[in-house]
Amino acid sequence: MTSADRPLALVTGASSGIGASLARELAKDGHDLVLVARRVAPMRALADELRADGANSIIIAVDLSKVGAAAGLVQDINARGLNIDVLINAAGLGTNGQFDASNPLRISEMLQVNVVALTELTRMLLPDMLTKRRGKTLLMASTAAFQPGPQMAVYCASKAYLLSFGEAIAYELRDSGVTITTLCPGATDTEFAGVADAADAALFKGSLLPVMTASDVARIGYRGFRAGRRVVVAGRINKIMAIVSRLSPRFASLRISNWMISSAK
Repeated sequence: MTSADRPLALVTGASSGIGASLARELAKDGHDLVLVARRVAPMRALADELRADGANSIIIAVDLSKVGAAAGLVQDINARGLNIDVLINAAGLGTNGQFDASNPLRISEMLQVNVVALTELTRMLLPDMLTKRRGKTLLMASTAAFQPGPQMAVYCASKAYLLSFGEAIAYELRDSGVTITTLCPGATDTEFAGVADAADAALFKGSLLPVMTASDVARIGYRGFRAGRRVVVAGRINKIMAIVSRLSPRFASLRISNWMISSAK
């Protein structure tokens, strides 16, 4: 059960990493939660933890890599009579390796989670926020959004989509009372690198740039999100690198990205 006097936040990717850390920030800030991910056990543990901050949580197991999953999730939410005040789109997938050798199913799942489900959820939940003239949405992009990424071509392209999409709709809604924030973390110590087969990449070894903790990224991101900022790049060095990436000649940024991302032995 949720409390009528606490705003309700839906968090995808809530089983671990930055999504779980953002749920903690929301709980501390007085929100109840709808936790969404594939794995139930970690969300149950998180829900137990969040009770210490007075937050009630509803757990919904959904695999957003499946076609129609976002629509099914919204139908479930509506059937429960839940009114979402905050949407945190933190679910994401990645994979490392040359595009022509990549698993086609994995590519499809990545696009479904990173682009399609996120876009559909945002589209389906925004109208109610606009009717109430209040609400906040966060899109989880990445510093990968600022340049093409050989060895993670589809992932980086999906994050570039999110950055463009987020900035555009934030501008469209600038006088609506509803804010859209796109969060761009750099390398972060989560399960992502291992699942994406990128743990051996220079980017995640901290040999060039510091690897941030999920809690630090969430704290920085939530502060900007709460303030209604359109884009938040987590970490001072990541901000500098984002600017450099945009100003560097394409051939240079491609070579650097390839070196940082590649896991080739």
